[in-house]
Amino acid sequence: MIPVISLAVFLPLAGALVLMALPGTSTRTAHGIGIAVSAATLLLTLVIWARGIVPGGFAQIEEAVWIDAIGAAYRVGVDGISLPLVLLTGLLFLLSFIYQAKSSDRARSFVILMLMLETASIGTFVALDALLFYVFFEVSLVSMYFMIAGWGGAERQRAALMFFLYTLLGSLPLLLAILGMFLASDPYTFDMRLWIENPPLVGAGAMLALVAMLFTFAVKIPAFPVHTWLPAAHVQAPTVGSVILAGVMLKFGTYGLVRFALQMTPDAFRTAGTVVLVIGVIGALYGAFVALAQSDLKRMIAYTSVNHMGYVVIGVAVAALATSPDMRAVALDGATLQMISHGLVTGALFFIVGMLKDRAHTREMDRFGGLLKVVPILGWTYILAAFASLGLPGLAHFPAEFQIFLATLNVSPFAVVAILAIVVVAGLYLRSISLVFLGEPKEEWLKMPDLDRRELIVLIPLMILVIALGIAPGLVLDMIHTTTSSLGF
Repeated sequence: MIPVISLAVFLPLAGALVLMALPGTSTRTAHGIGIAVSAATLLLTLVIWARGIVPGGFAQIEEAVWIDAIGAAYRVGVDGISLPLVLLTGLLFLLSFIYQAKSSDRARSFVILMLMLETASIGTFVALDALLFYVFFEVSLVSMYFMIAGWGGAERQRAALMFFLYTLLGSLPLLLAILGMFLASDPYTFDMRLWIENPPLVGAGAMLALVAMLFTFAVKIPAFPVHTWLPAAHVQAPTVGSVILAGVMLKFGTYGLVRFALQMTPDAFRTAGTVVLVIGVIGALYGAFVALAQSDLKRMIAYTSVNHMGYVVIGVAVAALATSPDMRAVALDGATLQMISHGLVTGALFFIVGMLKDRAHTREMDRFGGLLKVVPILGWTYILAAFASLGLPGLAHFPAEFQIFLATLNVSPFAVVAILAIVVVAGLYLRSISLVFLGEPKEEWLKMPDLDRRELIVLIPLMILVIALGIAPGLVLDMIHTTTSSLGF
């Protein structure tokens, strides 16, 4: 059988190596290679989707000996939690390459970094060997660091350094936890499937491993109070850097929270579940209130990411605390769907803000006004994405957040206080719509062009999916539920 998962993982890397071997590549050729390779990669992820998954385990397993002496192997596969994230990754990278095709600033180097990052991102979601997971998890930092440092805003060097130090140092506890589980396994192995079926650590050892993993994944999510690198990274990153950072890389943290912390140390997580739940509630409320105070549109959206990822943390914590398998599945269904909807909605918002910045060279909301009359397509697209982000029924966030709060109300009613954040987020998005798009346009913006064909190609698929998941969430939920309904912890 053709190893489709491995092809999806390494095709972008192969494209990057081809570009490295062609130093005289023109800007147009570099962008063309990036678009073609990412399109082929997305097609491969659709083939993986078509091949399907199995209840209660991983499907389409591909294995090869790697470091036999220590039980490390190249192992990849998918289930109902990882497969939607793989599809999301393939889509967002292709749209990012299309958006970036307008740029002539060191295009070849940028495309190489993006292709390397795509390999690391897909690899993180499909890895079934803990050492392989860690390699992909860490390699992703390198590409994003250089993207922010080389193509970011005025304070890009500081933001890139903060991003790299936070996430690199934050990853070290995960490595210690992985080594601890390896040493406790019998026989020695890094096979994540075996660690999930029979957690190697119990008691105090499991709790220490859980604390280490929670710290690593909290930094990556990011959860309060280790979130401070995120706004600076988003504000300084180029537009596609923000799209990939929010849409894909933040999911490394929440995916790891489920795959490692919840599935490999379930008893310890159950003991610490209330603490994790409180962290999620604080993150959701904090992100919403701080976003409300922002005047920079991109920084505002960055803080709403803290808010929305807080809901995911709440969902995972509730799944750990739930005694009913049905309610556990509802919580995890909502948390996983929230990861997908956040990638689509926030990715669209960062694209739109980037398009606005390209035209106006500012993101300060009070500098605008009345743009709906000047650029109606851009304006209505932003309004649709904003309504999705604030959780309007019929759009992508609503079914995810509904399931999270339904499970929360059943398991830990006090945590439903986080629902107040939805009201705050609604207020801040309505405020941004009023400041930027309503009223009479200022004279300096009267000649602003509306969205062009390339920008529409980027945004239309995201808007269609945002509406589709709001109306028919079963398109993704059925896939997710195949796995969450059969987890046995």
